[in-house]
Amino acid sequence: MTASSTKMPTLFIPHGGGPCFFMDWTLMGGPVDTWDKTAEWLKSIPSSLPEKPKALLVVSAHWEEQEFTVSTAASPDMIYDYSGFPAHTYELNYPAPGAPDLANRVQELMVEQGLDAPLKSSRGYDHGVFVPLLVAFPDADIPILTLSLTRDLSPEKHLKVGKAISQLREEGVLIIGSGMSYHNMRAFRTPMATAPSAEFDAWLTDVLETGDLEERWVKLSRWLDAPQGRNSHPREEHLLPLMVAAGAGHDETGRKVFSDNVMNSTVSAFQFG
Repeated sequence: MTASSTKMPTLFIPHGGGPCFFMDWTLMGGPVDTWDKTAEWLKSIPSSLPEKPKALLVVSAHWEEQEFTVSTAASPDMIYDYSGFPAHTYELNYPAPGAPDLANRVQELMVEQGLDAPLKSSRGYDHGVFVPLLVAFPDADIPILTLSLTRDLSPEKHLKVGKAISQLREEGVLIIGSGMSYHNMRAFRTPMATAPSAEFDAWLTDVLETGDLEERWVKLSRWLDAPQGRNSHPREEHLLPLMVAAGAGHDETGRKVFSDNVMNSTVSAFQFG
């Protein structure tokens, strides 16, 4: 891709629960407005950007491979990787084109940093991709490339891959980590989530907003030492997209751009740049 006149930020967004933005959440036992504030914030993303992105690179919590893997699908299918939701949510469609040319650029940048980057032509859009983007970019007119997590769930590797692809920000690509800042499924909707999620969120905010970028890298790598770290993420796949976003914003201080109490837990979004 050619250089852009402006540098894109990177984002870590909460993608919600399943197809939450497109259904009556009382069916799941929660208030009807549970996800309204999150949806409104997602809708505000385009107006917050310096220009319309040439492409979106999305790292979803719901795609893991042995190695970081880059999608080359030109017209990705939908992956309805949720269950127990209303029938109409399995008909949601997000026809945004893929970005096979960008895939080659991503592979090039990763290989330069010593990272394997196999390509995969059959990967579609999982709900960590199409659900929030249907809200944020409903016209589906921006090409999308997806990049997997790795199954070893190494925070250092995900920070490193973010840094490896950070040049894309100068080329008009918006890098989005799609996960959840708190993701303890057993604790959601119970009092068990309230204090631990707030404590972990306060730690995360402090780390991401620090001006000492080297310290930020170290603390994110050691996130298990954070107060309520493992309690907030019994398995860390929903946190690792944040590592990629932070790695891509390695030279800039982060800031919290959204926060809400959802299902008794603090859920936040962060931006770099």
